[in-house]
Amino acid sequence: MKHTLAIMVVNNPGVLSRVAGLYSRRGFNIDSIAVGPTEDPKLSRMIVVVQAEDDAQIEQITKQLYKLIDVVKISDITMDDSVERELALIKVAANSGNRSEILQIVDIFRAKIMDVAEQAVIIEVTGDQEKLEAIISLLHPFGIREIVRTGKIAMVRSGKR
Repeated sequence: MKHTLAIMVVNNPGVLSRVAGLYSRRGFNIDSIAVGPTEDPKLSRMIVVVQAEDDAQIEQITKQLYKLIDVVKISDITMDDSVERELALIKVAANSGNRSEILQIVDIFRAKIMDVAEQAVIIEVTGDQEKLEAIISLLHPFGIREIVRTGKIAMVRSGKR
Protein backbone atom coordinates (compact mmCIF):
# COMPACT_ATOMS: atom_id res chain seq x y z
CA MET A 1 0.00 0.00 0.00
CA LYS A 2 1.17 3.52 -0.72
CA HIS A 3 1.48 5.82 2.28
CA THR A 4 1.59 9.60 2.22
CA LEU A 5 3.71 11.11 4.98
CA ALA A 6 3.81 14.80 5.84
CA ILE A 7 7.16 15.46 7.49
CA MET A 8 7.90 18.81 9.14
CA VAL A 9 11.65 19.48 9.20
CA VAL A 10 13.96 22.28 10.24
CA ASN A 11 14.90 24.25 7.14
CA ASN A 12 18.62 23.34 7.14
CA PRO A 13 20.96 22.42 4.29
CA GLY A 14 21.16 18.67 3.65
CA VAL A 15 17.94 17.67 5.41
CA LEU A 16 16.37 16.36 2.19
CA SER A 17 19.47 14.26 1.55
CA ARG A 18 19.40 12.82 5.08
CA VAL A 19 15.71 11.90 4.87
CA ALA A 20 16.05 10.34 1.42
CA GLY A 21 19.20 8.52 2.53
CA LEU A 22 17.38 6.99 5.48
CA TYR A 23 14.68 5.61 3.17
CA SER A 24 17.34 4.23 0.85
CA ARG A 25 19.33 2.56 3.65
CA ARG A 26 16.15 0.86 4.91
CA GLY A 27 15.33 -0.48 1.43
CA PHE A 28 12.29 1.72 0.81
CA ASN A 29 11.64 3.22 -2.59
CA ILE A 30 10.29 6.76 -2.57
CA ASP A 31 7.51 7.03 -5.16
CA SER A 32 7.34 10.81 -4.88
CA ILE A 33 8.80 13.56 -2.74
CA ALA A 34 8.00 17.26 -2.66
CA VAL A 35 9.48 19.77 -0.25
CA GLY A 36 8.98 23.46 0.30
CA PRO A 37 8.94 26.17 2.94
CA THR A 38 5.98 26.54 5.28
CA GLU A 39 4.24 29.48 6.92
CA ASP A 40 7.22 29.46 9.34
CA PRO A 41 10.44 30.27 7.42
CA LYS A 42 12.44 28.10 9.86
CA LEU A 43 10.52 24.97 8.79
CA SER A 44 9.93 23.04 5.59
CA ARG A 45 7.28 20.43 4.85
CA MET A 46 8.08 17.27 2.94
CA ILE A 47 5.34 15.19 1.39
CA VAL A 48 6.72 11.71 0.82
CA VAL A 49 4.84 8.90 -0.89
CA VAL A 50 6.32 5.49 -0.14
CA GLN A 51 5.23 1.90 -0.75
CA ALA A 52 4.98 -0.27 2.39
CA GLU A 53 3.77 -3.81 2.91
CA ASP A 54 2.16 -3.07 6.25
CA ASP A 55 1.76 -0.51 9.04
CA ALA A 56 4.74 -2.00 10.89
CA GLN A 57 7.07 -0.89 8.09
CA ILE A 58 5.69 2.66 8.24
CA GLU A 59 6.06 2.65 12.02
CA GLN A 60 9.68 1.47 11.66
CA ILE A 61 10.59 4.20 9.17
CA THR A 62 8.79 6.82 11.27
CA LYS A 63 10.82 5.85 14.35
CA GLN A 64 14.02 6.07 12.32
CA LEU A 65 13.04 9.48 10.90
CA TYR A 66 12.42 10.86 14.39
CA LYS A 67 16.05 10.02 15.21
CA LEU A 68 17.16 12.60 12.64
CA ILE A 69 17.80 15.87 14.44
CA ASP A 70 16.06 18.01 11.80
CA VAL A 71 12.73 16.12 11.91
CA VAL A 72 10.11 17.96 13.98
CA LYS A 73 6.87 16.08 13.24
CA ILE A 74 5.65 13.21 11.06
CA SER A 75 2.04 12.60 10.11
CA ASP A 76 0.79 9.64 8.08
CA ILE A 77 -2.05 11.34 6.20
CA THR A 78 -2.84 8.35 3.98
CA MET A 79 -6.27 7.73 5.48
CA ASP A 80 -7.03 11.37 6.40
CA ASP A 81 -9.51 13.50 4.50
CA SER A 82 -7.05 15.58 2.52
CA VAL A 83 -6.59 17.61 -0.63
CA GLU A 84 -3.97 16.07 -2.92
CA ARG A 85 -2.54 17.50 -6.11
CA GLU A 86 0.23 16.97 -8.63
CA LEU A 87 1.46 19.28 -11.36
CA ALA A 88 2.70 18.14 -14.75
CA LEU A 89 4.14 19.93 -17.75
CA ILE A 90 3.66 17.91 -20.92
CA LYS A 91 5.31 18.74 -24.24
CA VAL A 92 3.24 17.28 -27.08
CA ALA A 93 3.99 17.22 -30.79
CA ALA A 94 1.46 19.49 -32.47
CA ASN A 95 0.88 20.72 -35.98
CA SER A 96 -1.95 22.46 -37.80
CA GLY A 97 -3.66 19.11 -38.40
CA ASN A 98 -3.92 17.96 -34.80
CA ARG A 99 -3.69 21.18 -32.76
CA SER A 100 -7.49 21.56 -32.43
CA GLU A 101 -7.85 17.98 -31.09
CA ILE A 102 -5.13 18.66 -28.52
CA LEU A 103 -6.87 21.89 -27.48
CA GLN A 104 -10.13 19.98 -26.95
CA ILE A 105 -8.38 17.54 -24.61
CA VAL A 106 -6.77 20.46 -22.77
CA ASP A 107 -10.21 22.09 -22.32
CA ILE A 108 -11.85 18.88 -21.09
CA PHE A 109 -9.19 18.46 -18.39
CA ARG A 110 -9.18 22.16 -17.47
CA ALA A 111 -5.49 22.25 -18.29
CA LYS A 112 -3.61 25.24 -19.74
CA ILE A 113 -1.46 25.79 -22.79
CA MET A 114 1.76 27.34 -21.47
CA ASP A 115 3.75 27.54 -24.69
CA VAL A 116 3.00 27.17 -28.38
CA ALA A 117 5.60 26.52 -31.04
CA GLU A 118 5.34 25.43 -34.66
CA GLN A 119 5.84 21.74 -33.87
CA ALA A 120 4.83 21.39 -30.20
CA VAL A 121 2.78 22.73 -27.32
CA ILE A 122 3.51 22.64 -23.61
CA ILE A 123 0.52 21.85 -21.43
CA GLU A 124 0.20 22.47 -17.69
CA VAL A 125 -2.21 20.22 -15.80
CA THR A 126 -2.90 19.91 -12.08
CA GLY A 127 -4.98 17.34 -10.26
CA ASP A 128 -4.79 13.95 -8.65
CA GLN A 129 -2.67 11.15 -10.04
CA GLU A 130 -5.59 9.60 -11.94
CA LYS A 131 -6.34 12.87 -13.76
CA LEU A 132 -2.70 13.24 -14.83
CA GLU A 133 -2.51 9.64 -15.99
CA ALA A 134 -5.75 10.07 -17.97
CA ILE A 135 -4.63 13.18 -19.88
CA ILE A 136 -1.22 11.64 -20.55
CA SER A 137 -2.85 8.54 -22.04
CA LEU A 138 -5.08 10.68 -24.29
CA LEU A 139 -2.14 12.82 -25.44
CA HIS A 140 0.15 9.85 -26.03
CA PRO A 141 -1.06 9.13 -29.60
CA PHE A 142 -0.06 12.68 -30.64
CA GLY A 143 3.52 12.09 -29.54
CA ILE A 144 4.63 13.12 -26.08
CA ARG A 145 8.11 14.60 -26.29
CA GLU A 146 8.71 15.30 -22.62
CA ILE A 147 6.94 15.10 -19.24
CA VAL A 148 7.92 16.78 -15.97
CA ARG A 149 5.92 15.99 -12.81
CA THR A 150 6.12 17.41 -9.30
CA GLY A 151 5.00 14.43 -7.30
CA LYS A 152 2.15 14.58 -4.84
CA ILE A 153 1.57 17.46 -2.46
CA ALA A 154 -1.15 17.10 0.14
CA MET A 155 -2.83 18.96 2.98
CA VAL A 156 -5.33 17.63 5.52
CA ARG A 157 -8.65 19.44 5.22
CA SER A 158 -9.53 22.19 7.71
CA GLY A 159 -10.67 21.07 11.13
CA LYS A 160 -8.98 17.70 10.77
CA ARG A 161 -5.50 18.55 12.16
